[in-house]
Amino acid sequence: MLIKNQHQQLNWTKNHGLIPAIIQHAESGEVLMLGHMNKESMIKTEQTKHITFFSRSKNRLWTKGEKSGNILKLINWYSDCDQDALLIFALPHGPTCHNNTSSCFHPGIAELSFLHQLENIISSKKNIPSHLINTSYTSRLYDSGVKRIAQKVGEEGLETALAAISCCNTKELINEASDLIYHLLVLLQHKSLSFNAIIQELKIRNNDNKLNQ
Repeated sequence: MLIKNQHQQLNWTKNHGLIPAIIQHAESGEVLMLGHMNKESMIKTEQTKHITFFSRSKNRLWTKGEKSGNILKLINWYSDCDQDALLIFALPHGPTCHNNTSSCFHPGIAELSFLHQLENIISSKKNIPSHLINTSYTSRLYDSGVKRIAQKVGEEGLETALAAISCCNTKELINEASDLIYHLLVLLQHKSLSFNAIIQELKIRNNDNKLNQ
């Protein structure tokens, strides 16, 4: 992690005053874009918490989203082992790419990043009235209330466990586990929680276990 004013310790001479910066979604892990920074853009990013680059084509500082509003909010940043490249964790507000996709590298996405996309899809169904024609199963599930959603999580958990001990076919276990994770995501969203909250709790427990070893 870069502490305040640590840009002074970076190797600015190797690339003539510029350092490549890889922007990664702080929650999903999706690689969003690649830009370049100079000292001034790093200072402005540090001050505003909005990712600012040095645009080689415009020959000036350029804050991502300064026209579109699709900013990248700084969460954390790290330098590589040679101090000549940056990995920046950010939270995007809107599409990152000018082609209206989440990433400039679309459709390239790591498998685990799809979980975050699925969570967003599930969340988007939350406030759609279930009485409308052709509403989704997710919308109807939300409308049934937390007790029914929790019941489905319990049912799918049991079916997953039964599939694990009674089936020789791993496809059945995959199907039941997929149902379980889907319904768990719906339950978390119903309670205004993201799966990231679960990840953070697991990280805390892992760190506690390391301390107790």
